[in-house]
Amino acid sequence: MNQLFHVEGMTCGHCEKAVTRALLTVDPHAQVSIDRSQNKVQVDSEQAHELLRKAIEAEGYQVQN
Repeated sequence: MNQLFHVEGMTCGHCEKAVTRALLTVDPHAQVSIDRSQNKVQVDSEQAHELLRKAIEAEGYQVQN
């Protein structure tokens, strides 16, 4: 299932890696695509949207949806 998140606060490659790592911790088989300039994180995962959102927020980023 393809899920889209609008994530505030990603400013560098390290931020992208932190978000990706957090999502892969929840679902090791997830496909993660990040467009930092658009603040978009696209995740192909069967995990619940809320669970993935909480993983991103646990890294210190704000999720707008």
